[in-house]
Amino acid sequence: MPLPVYTHPTLTVLVDDSSSFLKSLSFQLDPALARKTFHDAGAALQWLHQATRAHAGDSALHVNFDTQNLPPDQCNVALDVERIWRISGQAQRFATPSVLVVDYSMPQMNGLELCQAVRELPCKKILFTGAADEKVAVSAFNRGLIDRYIKKSDDDALDILEREIVALQGEYFQQQSDTLRDLLVLHNYPFLQDEALTALVHALCRQHGFVEHYIFPNPGGILFFTRDGRAQLMIIETAHSLHTQYEMARDSAAPPALLEALLEKRLIPYFSGPDSDGMYSASIGENWFRYCAPPQLCRGQEDYYWALFNLPPHLLAQPVLSHAQFLKTAP
Repeated sequence: MPLPVYTHPTLTVLVDDSSSFLKSLSFQLDPALARKTFHDAGAALQWLHQATRAHAGDSALHVNFDTQNLPPDQCNVALDVERIWRISGQAQRFATPSVLVVDYSMPQMNGLELCQAVRELPCKKILFTGAADEKVAVSAFNRGLIDRYIKKSDDDALDILEREIVALQGEYFQQQSDTLRDLLVLHNYPFLQDEALTALVHALCRQHGFVEHYIFPNPGGILFFTRDGRAQLMIIETAHSLHTQYEMARDSAAPPALLEALLEKRLIPYFSGPDSDGMYSASIGENWFRYCAPPQLCRGQEDYYWALFNLPPHLLAQPVLSHAQFLKTAP
């Protein structure tokens, strides 16, 4: 599976006409899964439309391109990649509704009618009920009204629900990324469709506790955040991009030791000064080693050389709201 252009924890919306069931379900779910509950389907419908419009206005995934009858790899693309990682500065990003969990039997409108009413919204839908039979659920799935169906009566229903919520949150960001990722793969971000690099990112998330990631420009890579808001930047280079680093450093009269190390792929540079574009400049001089780390190798469709760096403070205009902070303040 390809790597989403960005991902972060989101909101699960629970809708059931039984307030007591909602309280019980909300209490039993993993505390790391933020949720908003409604016992009124009409109120849920109104809120979902309003929330989706509000978050769509903040979306960075806008691409302008002029094909001029040219193939995709030759079209002119206007793409501000910087806006993608700047999503991390939006305090309400965690309140994005990505998964709707709805009961079938409700007095105002049943669960499938609610799913029909939000069919055009990007959120994923789970029918979580004891009333609808298999035939109704299969029909709804085949019509695209729901993405999953779970019986409340199943012994492990809660565990299944948590797994499916996490899986559908991932599918949500895959869908949000599709068009942009296809263009980025053609323009300096080939690792986004490489399964080996995707597997590495997932492993790093487990190892370091990363819960957010965003592609990052100049130089290309991935910006991670832990649940507590600690940021780390994964710089990803190829043999070609490292040679570009070498050429830029050579043209800026870099020290021979740096040039040799770049040619031999013995380091990953991240020249991260406030006025830097990620490349070596003469002002760095003999301090170049402070900006470099030994590379690790990921063998995929091509060889990727990568290293993790702390994100320089000057790149964040203000402290980032962490997911842990959001969970403490969420209703």
